[in-house]
Amino acid sequence: MPLSIFSMRLSDDTRFHESLARVQSPVRHVPKPSGKALDFLAELQATHALMPSVMDVIARSPWVIASDVQQAMALARTVHERGIRHLHAHFGTIATTVSRLAAAMAGISYSFTAHAKDIFHESVLEEDFRSKLEDAAAVVTVSDYNLEHLAAEYPSVKDRLVRIDNGLDLEQFSYSDPTDRQALVLGVGRFVEKKGFEYLVEACVDLLARRPGARCEIIGAGELEGALRSQIERLGLSGLVRLLGPQPQDEVRRKLREASVLAAPCVLAADGDRDGLPTILLEAMAVGTPVVSTDVTGIPEILVDGVTGLAVPQRDASALAAACLRLMQDPVLRRDLSLQARALVEARFDIRDNSRQLRGLFSQILARQGR
Repeated sequence: MPLSIFSMRLSDDTRFHESLARVQSPVRHVPKPSGKALDFLAELQATHALMPSVMDVIARSPWVIASDVQQAMALARTVHERGIRHLHAHFGTIATTVSRLAAAMAGISYSFTAHAKDIFHESVLEEDFRSKLEDAAAVVTVSDYNLEHLAAEYPSVKDRLVRIDNGLDLEQFSYSDPTDRQALVLGVGRFVEKKGFEYLVEACVDLLARRPGARCEIIGAGELEGALRSQIERLGLSGLVRLLGPQPQDEVRRKLREASVLAAPCVLAADGDRDGLPTILLEAMAVGTPVVSTDVTGIPEILVDGVTGLAVPQRDASALAAACLRLMQDPVLRRDLSLQARALVEARFDIRDNSRQLRGLFSQILARQGR
């Protein structure tokens, strides 16, 4: 299926991710608005000349900010000029705002994938999100938990909701036996409240005292980095718990294959933010690293306690420490859990199957549009 990729923002990531080298579709950056009224008016004039309905589209969404409207107009003209027939966005936030407007201006369909923060965070504007759902040809989401929530809250769009799991390239995430692994607990994710890393650091006080020679490493960055470093120092864990900063994908895979445990102590944040179904859990399961996590949103759909991993209560550092210690001390359990977890990933999360589902969905939308 021929694809064009549009980026709403320039990347500030200086690391090279080897998977980017395999992207074959052209990537275009939607011009960043200058914020000047004259530039906005010029964009409006150019768009109106091609798509006279542009003013009606803008009038129907008075809550949308000018910069998003301006990017939507630029995208709509590109869509029109290149004969693009459908837009799909990830996360029901800015990308979907712009896609919804651009699709309406250009007279084509759009869809989006809703993950978690874009559904549950307190900043989600009800009127805006509802309009995105109702105007979309289809809404994809990544877990049954999300699907059931959206169907209950927005019954008018129930028939347009579909769950398509995030997929992995299982050739890149090949399985390795975890029996002879280092005494390493690994955490991976942004340093924000919903990831629960403060409870992992707290758990390390007991865990590392009871397992001499063990260590914990956390890959990531974010607004709570300073607080985590202060906590590590205050608890006397310097040198035993290391924050490694952000890492490229191949380095994350290498670390996963070293670790005895992948700890993901996810929590429901005070602002409503939460993980949908963290991809790092799937990546760990794929490469044979046993996982410990909580019951946030869609996680129980893949983490069955004692079968595909170990489950602990949210915000319970003692339970987290005990689960990690159990896995570090029991190589047979590590292997048993890892084999069942890998089987689950192969059955549900193979990128070839999941992209086939998404491609089929797009084909159905285009067929309806053609009629």
